[in-house]
Amino acid sequence: MTLDTETDLATIPRWRDAALPTAVRVSSLIESMTLEEKVAQLYGVWVGASSDGGDVAPYQHDMEEPIDLDELLSDGLGQLTRPFGTAPVDAALGALSLAKSQRRIAGANRFGIPALAHEECLAGFTAWGATAYPVPLTWGATFNPPLVSQMAGQIGASMRAVGVHQGLAPVLDVTRDPRWGRTEETIGEDPYLVGTIATAYITGLESAGIIATLKHFVGYSASKAARNLAPVSVGHRELQDVLLAPFEMAVRHSGVRSVMHAYTDIDGVPTAADEGLLTGLLRDTWGFDGTVVADYFGVAFLHTLHHVAETLGDAAALALVAGVDVELPTRKAFGQPLLSAVTDGLLDESYVDRALERVLRQKVELGLLDEGWTGIPEGFTESDLLDPGTSTGRIDLDGPEQRALARTIAEQGVVLVKNDGLLPVAVTPSAPRRIAVIGPSASDALTMLGCYSFPAHVGSHQPEVALGIEIQTLSEAVRAEFPGSEIVVAQGCSIDGSDRSHIGAAVEVAQSADLVIAVVGDRAGLFGRGTSGEGCDAESLRLPGVQEALVEALSAAGTPLVLVSIAGRPYALGAVIKGAAAMLQTFFPGEEGAGAIAGVISGRVNPSGRLPVSIPALPGSQPSTYLQAPLAGPSDVSNIDPTPLFAFGHGLGYTTFEWGSPLVDSAVPSGHTSVATDSSLTVSVSVTNSGSVAGADVVQLYLHRDHAQVVQPSSRLLGYSRVELEPGETRTVTFDVSADLTSFTGLAKTRVIQPGEIELRIGHSSSDTASSLAITLSGAQRVVDHTRTMLCPVSVD
Repeated sequence: MTLDTETDLATIPRWRDAALPTAVRVSSLIESMTLEEKVAQLYGVWVGASSDGGDVAPYQHDMEEPIDLDELLSDGLGQLTRPFGTAPVDAALGALSLAKSQRRIAGANRFGIPALAHEECLAGFTAWGATAYPVPLTWGATFNPPLVSQMAGQIGASMRAVGVHQGLAPVLDVTRDPRWGRTEETIGEDPYLVGTIATAYITGLESAGIIATLKHFVGYSASKAARNLAPVSVGHRELQDVLLAPFEMAVRHSGVRSVMHAYTDIDGVPTAADEGLLTGLLRDTWGFDGTVVADYFGVAFLHTLHHVAETLGDAAALALVAGVDVELPTRKAFGQPLLSAVTDGLLDESYVDRALERVLRQKVELGLLDEGWTGIPEGFTESDLLDPGTSTGRIDLDGPEQRALARTIAEQGVVLVKNDGLLPVAVTPSAPRRIAVIGPSASDALTMLGCYSFPAHVGSHQPEVALGIEIQTLSEAVRAEFPGSEIVVAQGCSIDGSDRSHIGAAVEVAQSADLVIAVVGDRAGLFGRGTSGEGCDAESLRLPGVQEALVEALSAAGTPLVLVSIAGRPYALGAVIKGAAAMLQTFFPGEEGAGAIAGVISGRVNPSGRLPVSIPALPGSQPSTYLQAPLAGPSDVSNIDPTPLFAFGHGLGYTTFEWGSPLVDSAVPSGHTSVATDSSLTVSVSVTNSGSVAGADVVQLYLHRDHAQVVQPSSRLLGYSRVELEPGETRTVTFDVSADLTSFTGLAKTRVIQPGEIELRIGHSSSDTASSLAITLSGAQRVVDHTRTMLCPVSVD
């Protein structure tokens, strides 16, 4: 509408007047809406964009009832669920399809309110043709928050280009038992690493204008026996100090605008019905003011799975009172059951209004209620809507810039965990003469991708459709990396099958080669259709299928062997590691992962990744992470030794680094250093690249205390810094350590800073301490709250 006169200005509804405060616009709209129109803003509809640029259509999921959009839209619609992540569609045609649908939605309701479109974006925008970045475990392995933020910014820009508003990422679940199928979606086993990397991802995504969504709030990764969608039984301190900590950090420091509740129940209370969690803690204490969205079907699960609600109406009432604002992916409990709950007096309408205010506030902030909103993506015109076929290919979601960044993350995320001098293997015109690439992942490009990549998540259901992106297999990447060598390939066995009949032939291939690259690991899938991913939990941490037998046979062949694990979780490799001269650990490194691995083998890439999760020695020693009480370690009263094969934070490279003696407040410490429980100190260490090639080191700062009022882990990460150095270069890393960082949940279940003796350890990993500082926390015990210092600032000079 063109505004040329004062009369035109007077006719603009208050909710469309961008000159008015958001709160005024939202309240005026709520006052004008019927109950049916209010509730319609609190649910989504699962749709798929049209491949020819037409309107979106409801996606018929086996947990949904058919929906008549024409009947539904007269009251409005809150969200569109995954218009790009449901079926393959050209990005430009999908964008035009979404724009048409948004106009249809806005035109069908009295107020012209379009829907908010959301998508998955865990390891890249989950859309056909979009960059498949490495999974979050690889983000953690980089120990490089700025790089992760840059990636998220690119993901967000791709989503905005096609008209998407919200991304359902990142995952802030802390790895507690890596048998859990969704371990690949986690960032690691330490809450500080998870919190800082996730906060970086959120700031990047939000900087592109996309609403980031923290998930899964909370406890999902701590399920019993590591089973998906299983109960959680954790103590108050594990919940506060480990599981909640990354979420608290992100809420305080990232500007995140949405949170997704977890499926789990904690001590019998489903999180979707936990008012103390979703309102008392998240909003009243932490100050979160965005939306809480349901994990898919999570509200209905209160009735169908948890059995804490007799009807869907009861489930809707429980969720709304607890603090859930939006039901996803589609209308079930928040449809007629919710309407009936209000009209029958089961639920006060004020709870609907509370959720509605949060939803409409975000739509105002996104510009969806501004006068003149068109819904047309940037770079397109009205004529494109009329003739969408001419726009095919106009949006590139996997351009050179995205691929280059995916490559950098993959390279920085490769962890060299063992090297007896075999690596790097120099590239020469004639040597190695023959390289054998052997294993079930040697020639399978999809083993590079995680469960929430489009090819694995959606494309696997439509094998006749091209992948949409270029992905090298590892054998192809090795052939490109070593052009003067003969590359021979053998599968040896499948990823999870029991057939050993091809292992003998693989051994013969290995014996004919000068170098063996044994490639083992996972294939991502959903609900049992893979060995890693949602619903693909592991009984133990033994390599799937007969892969362990394959590696043992190859090791006995006598040819120098590099073991490469491309997986979604760490596997117990104590039985096979001795036969490998070198080992690389990667976690679904994405579309550029094969080249990154080959580059590390040749030395073109100097590895700098560090383990975000421990690699166990034994398959039956779980659950175990480095954040364990003293009794969780080896002892004389148990025959199981849980000591990891390689510890959290471990990683090698092709250069050497020398660390100087640590300084406290810029001075050499003499004896015990004292700092008040309400103060801070700085810890500095010089790092010198004493080798002959450029490289990156990761300096890690840990807290250890011998005594506390409650049991504490033997060590806990306080801060870290990735330092890139040229040969001979020296830089100084300085940690600003607040006493607040030593706090923990004490006997009274309040967070305290306990005075007494502590030790600050500067280490190469959680088990490899280079130097330590004896510190006395002096003064009275302090009780701290959500306003405490949570971050350890680091400077590199």
